[in-house]
Amino acid sequence: MSEATVNDNAAVKNEKGARKVRSGYVVSTKMNKTIVVELEDRKQHALYGKIMRRNSRVKVHDENETAGVGDRVRIEETRPLSKDKHFRLTEVIEKAR
Repeated sequence: MSEATVNDNAAVKNEKGARKVRSGYVVSTKMNKTIVVELEDRKQHALYGKIMRRNSRVKVHDENETAGVGDRVRIEETRPLSKDKHFRLTEVIEKAR
């Protein structure tokens, strides 16, 4: 019985420290080691059922400056790197044409 309790506590600790992973499109690369990524959030209206889109822009740390405008990228949440930067570039999924 004590083994189950230990395993449950370990599972909760891992979930608590999990970082959010999102994907979006790069809309700006004008800052040094920083890109602006637009994230799309789709939700269904509770009463009418229409799917509504809400876009948000976040600043992302790009250490090697590998991403370009129009690229589809994967980002992950990290500790605050500056006043506005709370995400780090994980990978470039698809380059812009």
